Amino acid sequence: MKRPCCTTLANGLQVVTVELSHLHSADVAVYLKVGGRNDPAGKTGLSHFLEHMLFRGTADYASSLEIEAAFESLGGGINAATDADSTCYYGRIHPRFAVQGLEILASMLLRPRLEGIELERRIIGEEALEDISQEGDEISPDVVVGRMLWPDHPLGESTVGSLEDIARISEADLRQHLATWYRPNNAVVVTAGPVQHGLMVEAAERFLGGWQGAALPVVQPVAASPADGPNCRFVRDSDSQMTMQLAFRACHRAAPELTALKLLRRILAGGGCSRLHLALRERLGLIYSVDASIGSYDETGCLSIDLSTAPENLVTVLKATLEELRLLAASPVPEQELERVRTVYLADLDYSRDSVSEMGIRFGWGTLMGVARSIDEDQQLVAQVSAKELQELAAELFRPENRFLGVIGPIESIDQQRIEQLLQR
Repeated sequence: MKRPCCTTLANGLQVVTVELSHLHSADVAVYLKVGGRNDPAGKTGLSHFLEHMLFRGTADYASSLEIEAAFESLGGGINAATDADSTCYYGRIHPRFAVQGLEILASMLLRPRLEGIELERRIIGEEALEDISQEGDEISPDVVVGRMLWPDHPLGESTVGSLEDIARISEADLRQHLATWYRPNNAVVVTAGPVQHGLMVEAAERFLGGWQGAALPVVQPVAASPADGPNCRFVRDSDSQMTMQLAFRACHRAAPELTALKLLRRILAGGGCSRLHLALRERLGLIYSVDASIGSYDETGCLSIDLSTAPENLVTVLKATLEELRLLAASPVPEQELERVRTVYLADLDYSRDSVSEMGIRFGWGTLMGVARSIDEDQQLVAQVSAKELQELAAELFRPENRFLGVIGPIESIDQQRIEQLLQR
């Protein structure tokens, strides 16, 4: 694989191309450094709402149907995603149509009509209701726990937004957000596939060269504070199971210990041999699946463990989970286990060379966030992580004062006091 090429246009737009001559599809994307954390107070979900509205038609494509049809005529489809601190518009298309794909994305970014707001408001309202209980409470584990991890900060709020805030977002709000954050010096265009860099630079200059750069507002940082756990929140929902998320504040995205954290996540819940899978499913038989994920941002991050179980099993499952965390903090990971996890991680990195979307994320999103690294560089970092480093990281992460637990479900059926006691031990 050739080393990715990056050219910065006069307006500050970065154009990245990952030339993958052995593949037969292309991924064309535009990443912008704006997401839920950039939503103003009282307007949660604004970034996500704007992302939806860019599909409602442009000066060149009168409707969402015309936009979708234009991309399908290029042999693919278009999509978008908004998270806590980025928004991405992307399409997988035939390589010979990469330039035309970028032309459609440019039309959406620079000439959106922003019509049909009330229709889109109803659609987004339905999306928001997926995480609202019959009682009207937020039941997304990420939000329930996020509000403990980052209280009074947008990082702890829903990217989709609250129903109340979605209802008050106006066209003026959308246009102001577009003018503030959708700037070339806050964006990266990335193409991955059998496409030449010079061709995409020329296309970016043609379609996006007139995009005007501007100074960007200062983003509100998370207040630096010592861990203030253990903290626990119980939210009632009429589900038949209890959903549990146990999270820990962790390092920011550029921290040197992030690679060790990624290995630790895999040791905990990275497959059929992972510790929590073996303890909770294979030995106890009390869960169907368990996942662990990492959130990493400019100045902070988290590691979270997610699972569901019957109400009568929750205390046992939490106790077993905490015991596995204690073991990781108390003694080094055996070399055979570490080598197995490391081998899978290294293989996954190699497999990603054959994915245009993975390469687009790595070098598009990575460039936007200032953390782009080659696969070879990541593999070297993985190979250098020692069992001692993992033990020290586990001891720092899993201490009681860094534990934040969200429990969602028929909470009247569980021993809440017992759960709080376990969290403190």
